[in-house]
Amino acid sequence: MIKGISYKPIGIIHSPFKSAQGTPIQPKSAKGIKGSIVLEKEYTEGLKDLGEFSYIILLFHFHLSSGYSLRVKPYMDDNLHGVFATRAPRRPNSIGLSVVRLLEIKRNILEIEDVDIVDGTPLLDIKPYVPDFDVREVERIGWLKNNIQKLNKMKDDGRFIK
Repeated sequence: MIKGISYKPIGIIHSPFKSAQGTPIQPKSAKGIKGSIVLEKEYTEGLKDLGEFSYIILLFHFHLSSGYSLRVKPYMDDNLHGVFATRAPRRPNSIGLSVVRLLEIKRNILEIEDVDIVDGTPLLDIKPYVPDFDVREVERIGWLKNNIQKLNKMKDDGRFIK
C-alpha cells in the first residue's frame, strides 16, 4: 500500500458561502450562484485554452471536514449508507468534486457559476468537462432514486463539519 500521499493546493475557491451550513449540496442546486477561483500565479500558464470550455471539473479539499465514518446518513435520506455510496464530505480522503460553469478567465482568476463550495476551499485540480467523455446513460442511481426530487430543497445542515 502506498502511504504518505500529499497534495499542494493550486488555488483557493471563493463563494458567497462563509460556512458549510446553508451551502447547496450539489452544483445543480446552486444554479446561478457565482464565485471565483484565485489560482496561484505559478500555474497561470496551465490555463491556456481552458477558456474554450463551458464547464470545468473542480477537485478540491473539504477543509472543514475531519475524520470520517464508513457509514453515513446523507442529506437526502434518513438511512445509513456506505460513505462511498454517497457524496458526503467526511471521507477517508476529503476530496470533493464539482462541475461548474466557467464564465471568464482574467490572468490567474477564474469567474465561475453554479458554485456549491464553501468560501476559502483549497483547489487541488481543474479539468475540462467534456460531455462525450463525462456524460453516461445510467440504469440505476441506487438509494437516490427515491430521493432525487429533494435536491433543490436540500442545503448543508452542518452534519459533516468537524
